Order: sequence, then structure tokens, then C-alpha cells
Amino acid sequence: MAAEQTIKIALAGNPNSGKSTLFNILTGLNQKIGNFPGVTVDKKSGFAKINNTQIEFTDFPGSYSLNALSADEKVLPDVLADKNNPVHPDCVVYVADATNLRRSLFLCTQIMDTGIPLILVLNMIDLLEKSDEEIDVVKLSGELGIKIFTANARDKKGIEELKNSLTEPFEIPKKKILSSEITETDKAKKQRSETIERYKAIGEILKKVVSKKSVGLNSSLTKKLDNILTHRIFGFLIFFAVLFLVFQSIFSWSALPMEWIEQLFSSFSEWLLNTLPQGVLTELVVNGILAGISGVVVFIPQIALLFVFISILEDTGYMARVSFITDRLLRKFGLNGRSVIPLISGVACAVPAIMATRTIPNWKERIITIMVTPLMSCSARLPVYTLLISLVVPSEKVFGFLNVQGIALMVLYLIGFLAAILVALVLKFIIKARERSFFIMELPVYRSPRWSSVGLAVVEKVKTFVFEAGKVIVAISIILWALSSYAPGNRFQKIEEHFRAPEFAQQHTPEELEKLIATEKLEQSYAGIMGHALEPVIRPLGFDWKIGIALVTSFAAREVFVGTMATIYSVGDENNTLSIREKMQAEINPETGEKRYSTAVAFSLMIFYAFAMQCMSTIAIVYSETKSWKWPALQFIYMSALAYLSALVVYQVMK
Repeated sequence: MAAEQTIKIALAGNPNSGKSTLFNILTGLNQKIGNFPGVTVDKKSGFAKINNTQIEFTDFPGSYSLNALSADEKVLPDVLADKNNPVHPDCVVYVADATNLRRSLFLCTQIMDTGIPLILVLNMIDLLEKSDEEIDVVKLSGELGIKIFTANARDKKGIEELKNSLTEPFEIPKKKILSSEITETDKAKKQRSETIERYKAIGEILKKVVSKKSVGLNSSLTKKLDNILTHRIFGFLIFFAVLFLVFQSIFSWSALPMEWIEQLFSSFSEWLLNTLPQGVLTELVVNGILAGISGVVVFIPQIALLFVFISILEDTGYMARVSFITDRLLRKFGLNGRSVIPLISGVACAVPAIMATRTIPNWKERIITIMVTPLMSCSARLPVYTLLISLVVPSEKVFGFLNVQGIALMVLYLIGFLAAILVALVLKFIIKARERSFFIMELPVYRSPRWSSVGLAVVEKVKTFVFEAGKVIVAISIILWALSSYAPGNRFQKIEEHFRAPEFAQQHTPEELEKLIATEKLEQSYAGIMGHALEPVIRPLGFDWKIGIALVTSFAAREVFVGTMATIYSVGDENNTLSIREKMQAEINPETGEKRYSTAVAFSLMIFYAFAMQCMSTIAIVYSETKSWKWPALQFIYMSALAYLSALVVYQVMK
């Protein structure tokens, strides 16, 4: 029996048209991520069975024209032009923003003129109904010579009619918008002539199918809000106010659930120690595995809140306004308005943020954006920041409602952004290129956030943090436990013999004696030897050998710092009833007799983590995107030097 034939459907459209939302509805969970053949651009594909027909959907990167410049935008024209390409579609489903038909129809009519079967979906029809325009869909279908469906992908309206049409015979567009070939030989002039002629033809069609009605609430409200939110002065003030509220909320709202999680792990650790038989296995479970897991789980409330706010700001359309108002600022520092999206995305994670630079057509600006994006404080730094802030910044309120710890966190994020644009300014004069750039952005209308989408985004990011970063943290915690629990030769035996001498028993209580033995064993362990070897280099920064161990292990991922400290401070702690924060607060510097984690040490460490390139995944993605080890090597060197010198200055000034 012959294998069932799979129909290939391409989803195309402008950015922010709802294309990916429709893709998610059509394919559900049956999706996979790969690369388009021959390029490193992400290819999201999914399968669905409709009316007993197997269909493969491919979600192409958002684009405004087939005359593309960036790597992302070149994929669609290349695939459509090559019938031998494995993802060449049997039909294109073009998703258009019904509230901006003129812009949407430009790319749509370009695809129509290729002669590939095409179906037009007018999405966001609910927003059109609230605007000041009406579209005669039947007349538009006749003018274009293609099938047209209306939909509201957010609410899954109009989807069934579209799905049923995908199993019917596909029709080649009956008309061509530009029927005659433009004879201009110069490529740039030809594209410019085509653009003028195409928009002229689209304008004639829209005159016949679009009519005005009374001014819609959504459209007029958007204009009024944009007068304020995109203002040259008020726009920035509002943006900083939004950031301020976000970081205040992260600290204030997460405090209670984090305390509950800490108490839960402390109680569970104590119960395991009292229940399980004493031995190596119990120590491994409690001081290795459980300590590592606690260093991950305790920060879930803050990670979740961060992504709740990011998802809401993106879903409402506000992040597009942030890109718009910061464009003028970034151009002065050698960046393009398109650089704003990767930089903002870097607050979540540098890896997808660097991948997002593919939309920047200018080579110089793309390289600069890649080189500075890791300076934006990502979510991996959040556990480090919050742990250290809690040690030295009082948990009190100014004026009765401003959380001081939240203010400190916001300052750290602003320092990362300031460092990014200053480094970009330096690179602007170092990297030479003759290309000129431009930035065009369509501001979407404001919408209420889709809470289901926000929830899914938060769950996905938390799962990634727990299971991806968590695997690394727990694995390193187990290795650290072993390195901290064993030593070369008979060193541990000699320590036991030394402290069991009668004079020590007379001078110290049994509890003090056990603590002295545990401390000495940790210093003489394999981990202690490694830390002491690094200590002379980091001592000018205020760091001791324990911090040195954490600096080494967290090169795998920044958030490993917390798990490392949890493991180090758990080894030798028989009761293990205190949280990592309480253990670090109680740590005393034997040389000064004062707290080890003073304000100077804590802020020196925070600044080091703000600038250091401690993420193997980021290094790998920079190599993948630039196809050269030169750029990740330079990035690692300059960020490490910046981290060391900045931490040195902070410690020496504050101590």
C-alpha cells in the first residue's frame, strides 16, 4: 500500500500578524524545531491530520517583502523559488493583520505573483470591527483572485473553515498584481520601481473594498496612548517607571513563597538526616543532591514573576513602543533600532536574543549587537543578584512602599544596559564597515494580554530553568560534594587526630569542635585545594577560596553559583537546618573577625557577575551565528577583563 502523501503548507506574513498563534492552534503540541536546509535560521514545523489528510505546516520567519536583506527574511523567497527545496510548499497560507491591510498586502501580492497557490487569512478581525474601517471580503477576494477567510486566532474563531479548505484542491491565484515586467536593470532602482507600482495597485484595490465608519475606540485609544508612551521625554520616564514597578514587585511578591520553599527544604533535610542511616549515601542525598535542588527551586517565584511581566508587556504591544523610543538613542552608539529586540530579549536569556540578531541586515550592527547582548542581565543572573542583595541590602521600605532591595536589583539591570551601550560605542569605532542601515517598525494596536499565552510562556520558561539549568546545577552539586568530601592521601585522618587532642576538648564544646574539624576538612579537600590555588588572583576583589570554587563552576552557567555555594556550605553541616542565605550571613572572615559577605564583597561579586561571560551556551551560540571563534574569544576576553577590573574598583572603593 502506498504511503500516505503529506501536504506541505507554508505560513507566511508580517511580524505581529498572529501567524505563530495560528500555527500553534493548527499543530497543537505536535511541533519540532530545526533549521531550514542550508541555513541556521530556526524552522518551526508541525503536523496535523485534517479530514484524514496529513498536513505539514512550516512557520516561516515574519517578513515585509520578498526583496529581503536579513538572514531570516531571505528564507521565504529562497524556498518559494526552489521547487526542489524539501520545504517548498504546495500552498501558502498568508496571515494578514486585518487592521493594516495596505502593509500586509505588499508581501501577499508578491507571493501571489510567483504563481504558488495561496490562501489569505484576515486575522485580528475583532480589532477591525472596533476600528474606523470596514472591508468587503467578498469583493476583495474577487479583486485578488484568491480565497479569503476571516479569523480571530487569539479566540480560535474562523479556524475550522480555514482547516476544511486545506484539504480541498488548491487554486493558483487568478490574477497578477504587477502584470508587466519592470525593465530597469539596476537592482536597487528596480526594487524601488516595483515598490511604487505595487503600492499604487494595492491602493486602487483598497479604494474598492475598504470603507470608513465612525472612529473606532481601539484605534483612537491607540493613537492617544502613543502620543504619551512614544513621547521623546515622557516615553522614557514611563519606561523607567514600568521597570521600577517590575523589580519592586519581583522582590516584594516573591519574598513569602521563597521563605516557604526555604523552610520546606530545611525541614525535609532535617527529617532525612534523622530518618536515614548515617553514612556516605545519606550525606550525598542531603548535602549534594538536595542542596543543589534547593538552589534551583527557591528562585522559581522570582523567575516566574519576571517572565509574567515580560510576557504581559510583549502581549499588550508595549514592548514594540520601547523599541521605537529607544531607536534614536541606540543609533548614537552604533546600533540599529532592530538591535532593541535582542537587547530586551537578553533580559530573559542571551541565547535566543543573539539568535534574534538575524533580523539585522547590517553586518556591523549585527556583530556589535551580538558582542554586547550578554551584558544585559539575563534571568540566570537573577538568583545570584537576589541572594547577594538579601545579604547586605536591608529588607525595608522607603516612604512606606518602596522596597530597597527592589531598587538595588533595578540598578544592577540598568548597569548592564549602560555597559552594553558604552561597549557598543567603542566597537562602533573599532569595527569598520561601509553599509548604511535603516529601521522600519509597524506599531501594533494595544491589546489586552492573552492570559493563557502568558501562563504558557511562564510555565515554559520555568520548566526550562528547572530542567535545563537544574540538570547542570544538580550535576555540578554532586561533583562538588564529592570534591568537598574527599581529600588526597590521609589528610582527613590527620585532621581528626589533630583536633581530637585533649587540649582542644578542654578549650571547645563538642559542637565547636565538630565545626572546626568540618571547616579544616573542607579546606584540605580537593575542592578546597582548587579554591586556594585561585585565591591569590581573586583576593584583591574581596573573594575567598570558597567564592573561587563557585566562580569556576559557574562558567557552565551563571546560576550554578547558588547551587555551588549551597553545596559548599552544606558539607560538614550535620544538622543542615539553615538556608544557604543564613549560612552565608553567618560566615566570618577569620582575618578580620567581621562578616565574610560585607557590603563591599557582595557588591564586588554582583558587579563581577553582571559583566563576566559565564555561560557556555552563549559562547556556543555566538560561534554558531558568526561562523568564527574570533568573536566569542574576543567577547570572553573583554567581558572577563571588564568584570575583573570593575569588581576590583568596587571592592577597593567600598571596603
